[in-house]
Amino acid sequence: MSNIIIEFKNVYKSFNGILVHNGINLSILEGEIISLLGGSGSGKSVLLKELIGLMKPDKGDILVLDNNVTQMNEEALIELREHIGMLFQGAALFDSLTVFENIAYPLREHLKLTEKEIQERVAEKLQVVGLSGIEKKMPDELSGGMKKRVGLARAIATEPEIILYDEPTTGLDPMTAQRINDLIIELQRKLGITTIVVTHDLHCVKTVSDRIAMLHEGKIVAVGTWEELVTSNIQVVQDFISGNICV
Repeated sequence: MSNIIIEFKNVYKSFNGILVHNGINLSILEGEIISLLGGSGSGKSVLLKELIGLMKPDKGDILVLDNNVTQMNEEALIELREHIGMLFQGAALFDSLTVFENIAYPLREHLKLTEKEIQERVAEKLQVVGLSGIEKKMPDELSGGMKKRVGLARAIATEPEIILYDEPTTGLDPMTAQRINDLIIELQRKLGITTIVVTHDLHCVKTVSDRIAMLHEGKIVAVGTWEELVTSNIQVVQDFISGNICV
């Protein structure tokens, strides 16, 4: 049986009196790709922010790589984040920095590498995402899909054990979205990275996921493979898959 690498235990979170997480319990296995599904406002992205310590739950525990994130100070969280990569929804590149400097940024922040080692690492990660040779380009010279791939190269630059994707295919044409899906799978297979994908894209979920967890009314209401969710007798799961829940 695979090791549990991330665990949410009875997690509660509210904003302005509105309960977003109402006792979240979820275990994530080492090396798997798990997707988080749910309607708008169901708290999917909040879970990612809680996982890396950008937000703190009101109650409950979040265990990551044998650390309880809810009890860590900022210094310890910074150290933990060296082991976690994140691809933000809009890629979140620094507009004033070249592609090279964007990818080099976490290397300079977290690792003690020589300039030559940084150059080699950047080139290697750009090759992984199929964008060799664009180090000198600025973000405004890139298409939406290229920005996502540069963001992905930056996310894997520190060679993390965990990678988080927040809406990785949003705003992309179908061919580019499929390329991102293929990269998610390729990185997991080549590097064994534990992967969490937050997405509304059911094609992405079906394509990349080992398992899927669905959030509804602050709880995880179903966890399983795509086939298990499709045949589930839980009405809210069927409504979401059939498009009857607003995403």
